[in-house]
Amino acid sequence: MRFSDIPGHAEVKERLRGMVDSGRMPHALLLEGPAGTGKFALARALAQYIHCENRLPSGDSCGRCPACQQHQTYNHIDTVYSFPVVKKGSVAVSDDYLPEFREQMDDNPFMDFEQWLMRLDNINAQPQIYVEEANDLLRKLAYTAHGSRYKIVLMWLPERLKEEAANKLLKLVEEPHPDTLFVMASDNSRLILPTIYSRTQRVTVKRYSDAEVAAYLASQYSIGGDDAVQIARLAAGNVSEAIKLISVSKERQLYLDMFIELMRKAYTRSVADLRKWGTDLAALGREREMQFLEYCARMIRENFILNIRVLDLNSLTAAEQQFSTRFSPFINERNVLRLFDIINDARADIAANGNAKLINFDLAIKVILLLKQ
Repeated sequence: MRFSDIPGHAEVKERLRGMVDSGRMPHALLLEGPAGTGKFALARALAQYIHCENRLPSGDSCGRCPACQQHQTYNHIDTVYSFPVVKKGSVAVSDDYLPEFREQMDDNPFMDFEQWLMRLDNINAQPQIYVEEANDLLRKLAYTAHGSRYKIVLMWLPERLKEEAANKLLKLVEEPHPDTLFVMASDNSRLILPTIYSRTQRVTVKRYSDAEVAAYLASQYSIGGDDAVQIARLAAGNVSEAIKLISVSKERQLYLDMFIELMRKAYTRSVADLRKWGTDLAALGREREMQFLEYCARMIRENFILNIRVLDLNSLTAAEQQFSTRFSPFINERNVLRLFDIINDARADIAANGNAKLINFDLAIKVILLLKQ
C-alpha cells in the first residue's frame, strides 16, 4: 500500500511523511476518525514508507524494492498485524486469522467491520483483542528487527483491546524497544482504554467530502455522474459504505425490511407478530442486532427530517424513500427524542449481553406507544 493508492488526506499524508523524514516518528501513533476513511490503509502506507529502501522524491514508497514487494504481499518480516478476532477454543490470536485478514485487506482497504464480522463466520461473537494476542506480541517484539531499522505493529481497532490485554501491552507501548513502533487505527477512539490512549500521539483523519467519495467511485468502479454523487451523499464520507451502496447489499435490505415490519406491526399493535419479530432479530446475533439498531436510529432521524421538510439534509436510498414518504408523518417533535432513547437503550443492553428476545420485544412495545403520539 502506497500513499498514492489512498484518495485525499493530503495534510495527513504530509504529516506522516514529515515524522519519518525528520526522524521524529513517535513510538506509538494513533490514527483516529470515522469508519471508512482509510485510516488502516494510511497505517499500511506509512509502514511501507518507513521500510522502503528507495523512497521517491515525491514522498512515497517506491513500490519496487524488496521491502515494498513484501509489504504488497503482506509478508514483510518486520511488520506485525494485530486485530480483533473470535476465540478458537481457548486461544485467540491474530495469526490464526491472517489468511482471512489478508483477504479483507485485498477486498476493501477501507476495512469495513461488518464485512470482517461476516468473514469470521460467527454472528454471535464480539471480536476482541485478547490477552493471548498481547502475550504473542510481547514474544514477537522481544526479538530485534531482522531486515529493517524498525519492527512495526499495525493494530486495527485498538478500542477492542480487552483490559487484560491492554495492561499487558501498556509497558511496551509506554517504553518500547528502540526498534519497535506501534501504529494503530481506530474507528471510535473514545472507547480505547485511557491507559493506552494517553500514551499515543494522535493524528485525526477526517471524513471524506462527498466529492472525494464520488471521484473514488468513478475511478475504481466506473460509476460517474448523478449515480456517484447520490451514493457519495448517502455514504456520508464513508467509502466502505459507498462501496456497499453500489449494489444494495442483502444486509442493508434485510435491515430495511425489519425496520418496516417493526413500524407496521407496532402501528397495528400486532403484539404476537412483534414477539416473533423480536425473536427473528435475536437470531441475527449481537453484532448484527447492534448494527440494525444503529440503522433504526438513522431511519428515525431521516424520517424526522423528511417530516419537517428539510430535504437538503435527507440521505435515503430509493427503497427507503418509498417507505419513508408515507411513514415520516409519524415521526415528530413529540416522539423523536424518546424513540432515539429507547433505541440507544436497547443497543446498550444488547452490547451488555442482555436477553436479546426480551430486549427486542420491550423495544417493540415501546414503539407501539410512541407512534401514537
